[in-house]
Amino acid sequence: MWIFAYGSLVFRPAFAHVERRRAWVRGWARRFWQGSPDHRGVPAAPGRVVTLVRDARATCGGVAYRIDPDRAPEVLVALDVREVAGFERVHVPVHHAPDAPDDEAFAEALVYVAGPENPHFLGPLDEHAIASWIAKSHGPSGPNADYALSLHGALTELGIEDDHVARIAALLRSRSLRPIERG
Repeated sequence: MWIFAYGSLVFRPAFAHVERRRAWVRGWARRFWQGSPDHRGVPAAPGRVVTLVRDARATCGGVAYRIDPDRAPEVLVALDVREVAGFERVHVPVHHAPDAPDDEAFAEALVYVAGPENPHFLGPLDEHAIASWIAKSHGPSGPNADYALSLHGALTELGIEDDHVARIAALLRSRSLRPIERG
């Protein structure tokens, strides 16, 4: 069994795995459009975490973890608890490269996606507004900015470029964020 990670599971998987490799999914983009009322925010003031959104032209790089089949049930129970706030299991093909034409998927992986129909979906904002939101948010798992910066650092270490994450990380580091109103 394979699990594809594109958010906090990249830098903090917290489950046993027998293999970890860089991987890409095609037709999906990573965006800070999901509310986090339980980890990087609170119900009255959710943080923003990444989800995958469908985009036929996009590829999203992350990590594929191969799980021992005997441990899969306990790993899935723990992940279902961790991803309880609006995330659903989806199966996707995972590739060795973002766009190599002859690169067939090396596996089908389970990934957690929070779609626009879930109650915690916050949707798009411009990146400056997203960074401002993240800068003010804090939850039981710590500051929302730590999450965004850790994700950017982990992707950089893997050699994965993500313009959306990079721009938000740069804004968070710049300290030139304007306050935003949450409605």
